Amino acid sequence: MAESSTRTVERALVLLGAVCDAGSLTLADAAREAELSASTALRLLRTLEGTGFVRRDALGAYRPGLRVVQLGAQALGHESLVSLAEPALDRLVEQTGESAYLSVPSHDGEGVYLAMREGTHSVRHASWVGRSIPLGGTAVGAVLTGGPPADGFVVVRDGVETDVTAIAAPVSPGGRAVAALSVVVPSYRITAAEARRFGMLVAHEAASLLTPPAPDACAVVLDPQGEPA
Repeated sequence: MAESSTRTVERALVLLGAVCDAGSLTLADAAREAELSASTALRLLRTLEGTGFVRRDALGAYRPGLRVVQLGAQALGHESLVSLAEPALDRLVEQTGESAYLSVPSHDGEGVYLAMREGTHSVRHASWVGRSIPLGGTAVGAVLTGGPPADGFVVVRDGVETDVTAIAAPVSPGGRAVAALSVVVPSYRITAAEARRFGMLVAHEAASLLTPPAPDACAVVLDPQGEPA
């Protein structure tokens, strides 16, 4: 009985891994990838679906479920990316006064806030770690799903919320965007010149996030025109 239970768990994990790796699989493809019969794959997928680890889309294909995203966000919250980003988030708040976020994509076509720092203004944008945000039409989505931004950053107004402007830059080790740094500002408080200055600050922090600082390195300071002071 113990061996049978262990084998069942192993098969379920292999099946879940296949769905997560592909992002979307039909029953037949999932069974083939996991080297299982269709009946066994269906039974395991139904169990995974019932516990939130996979979900079925409108076409009947299996995709990673919200539970996978939640567990991934919780695990990453204790890993190196968040630890590396925390000083950058602090610097962005210090230099802009606005709320700063670290986000990553999920397989559900959305983004997830992994870390954040609230701004210092009395009126400021506020959200929470683990919140899902759409990738379509947002600054975070543009840098996570598009090519490298021409200026190193993207500015989007009214993306996630109305009357809010988001400025994001990709964290791209090896040239592939795996995360995004962003600041989110009430639109009434930001001009085009300030958006550019904030964008250069965010892009600088994102570009240097995975680069070990020199012993005497300090945060970049930009003048009001967005150029290094």
